[in-house]
Amino acid sequence: MKKRLLLSLIVLLTAAIVISACARSQEPSSTSVSATMSDDSMDKDDAMSKNDTMGKEDTMAKEDAMTNDDSMDKAQDMSHDEEKEDMDNESMEKDGSMASEASMEKKDGDMTSDASMEKEDDSMASDNTMEQKDDAMASDESMKKEDGEMSSDGSMEKKDGGMDSEDAMMKGTLTLSFTNFPNLGPDWAYEGWLIVNGKPVTTGVFTVDDKGMASTTEFPVDAHALKNATAFVLTIEPNPDENPAPSAIHILGGDFRDDTATLTVSHSLALGVDFNGVQVSYILGAPSSEMAAKDYRKGIWWPNLKLPDLPQGWVYEGWVVGPDGPISTGRFTSGDMADSDGNGPTAGPKPGPSFPGQDFINPPIDLTSGYAAVISIEPEPDYSPLPFALKPFIDERIEDVGDHGSQDMETRTDGFPMGTVQRTN
Repeated sequence: MKKRLLLSLIVLLTAAIVISACARSQEPSSTSVSATMSDDSMDKDDAMSKNDTMGKEDTMAKEDAMTNDDSMDKAQDMSHDEEKEDMDNESMEKDGSMASEASMEKKDGDMTSDASMEKEDDSMASDNTMEQKDDAMASDESMKKEDGEMSSDGSMEKKDGGMDSEDAMMKGTLTLSFTNFPNLGPDWAYEGWLIVNGKPVTTGVFTVDDKGMASTTEFPVDAHALKNATAFVLTIEPNPDENPAPSAIHILGGDFRDDTATLTVSHSLALGVDFNGVQVSYILGAPSSEMAAKDYRKGIWWPNLKLPDLPQGWVYEGWVVGPDGPISTGRFTSGDMADSDGNGPTAGPKPGPSFPGQDFINPPIDLTSGYAAVISIEPEPDYSPLPFALKPFIDERIEDVGDHGSQDMETRTDGFPMGTVQRTN
């Protein structure tokens, strides 16, 4: 709009200058015409004055000529002066117009410059806005990329989870072989456990019959757990068992070496005790009897008994085993204290000593008539009234060596349960 107004002003000024110049250029022509008309009039006067004297006519003609020349000179001088003035005015007007144009151009230039600056500012603001948008978009893209990376990480985790799931779906085989496993009866069963990252993973439950035959010896096991297991443990569990965790009765344990683990009672994950070098002895005597000196063959006691401490889930138990089967003399965890039944249900009226043992006064039993002495290790709680398979100390025949005569017991661990497990993926 400003440019259009400026152009209109320039056109109007230019038109005014042209019109003024044309008007000035026509004024000398008017002067010339007046002079011509004056000459014609003078000629007519001269013609009408022909009767005048020649001298007067010559004089008048000369004067008229001079006058005419002077008038023409003056008219020309005036015309030149006017033309010069017009030219000066035109120059001034032109200079003014040019100045005005320059001023207008400068103003427009300033305005244009301001507009340009504003435009530049707007452009810069727009650029800033675009940069901010670009930054925001870049930030968004970065966030999206980060989210994408996190999503990718989530995908990797999911993929790893999927791989674990595939491993979980894949099965390996654990094969168990063993000896000296007793029949636990209908209320108890054996259960195997893999130790994976310090945590137990069940391998399954089985039972053993009176012939020592297992209900199964091959167990399908999660391949991932089987591959990463560091050890194996065998426990005794109630049957059925509502508790998914292993019981405290660990009977065998072993570490994997390559794909095989040798299972023993002495492993730290089982009883963890070694009976080699342990010496145990007992005496005959009947301290609860009113006729103790006569009835000494009717009682058995374990004074000064020093046995290894057992882990939770296990206790010691004394036995005498004769023609009618085994008879318990009581359960205990330490040799320097009375056992679970004191003098025993068949003892006499007198008190007994403060260490494990029992009197058989009523009904009376002569222990030197074909009985054996046994100390076993029993699960706690106990599943059976019979001695368990762990019988570390045995004297197969009680001898008559006199009242309070000491007799030694053999340490036997060769009859302990043992076995191996083999893993196959």
